[in-house]
Amino acid sequence: MDQFSYLSVLLSLIVGLAITQILKGFRGIVLSRTRVLVYWPTLAWAALLLLMNVQSWWAMFGLRAVQVWTFAGFLVVLSQTIVQYMLAAIVFPDFFGDETIDLRAHYWAHTRWFFGLLILVLLNSLAKDLVLAGHFSDLSNFLFHACFLSATASAMLTRAETYHKLLPVLATVIFGAYIVMLFARLH
Repeated sequence: MDQFSYLSVLLSLIVGLAITQILKGFRGIVLSRTRVLVYWPTLAWAALLLLMNVQSWWAMFGLRAVQVWTFAGFLVVLSQTIVQYMLAAIVFPDFFGDETIDLRAHYWAHTRWFFGLLILVLLNSLAKDLVLAGHFSDLSNFLFHACFLSATASAMLTRAETYHKLLPVLATVIFGAYIVMLFARLH
């Protein structure tokens, strides 16, 4: 077993747990539908986080080319997956009990944490390139991260509902373009 095959087990488990959290949230909505007040931005962010976790796992295949792994390099990659899990864990509320579940109230109660964690994921992603390769992977990747960081920081600072309803749609389009441009095929 090579180094990356060994290290990727833990990374894959955490990404798998993140995906499980999101799917569990969608399941909770279905099972508790009579007492859930739906707020579509929450659903849109959850769907985008699902796509982000799948893309992250897909992109990890490229890490097999790293010949020498250091603890610092692994820690940066591990940190990214841990923060992705935390995002997945807070995008939906828990569906326990018999009370009404208000997805809008949950969204606004956790907005700063959600977007703060999203900023951490993006910064970890950039740091991963620097720590593992010594430079940013390419200009397109860097520009995507810069745009997403700006939009995410703005969401963290504003309470304008129109912005928060526009952002998940815009983020999905940008992230879709990012995948098509940089990750359509395994390399």
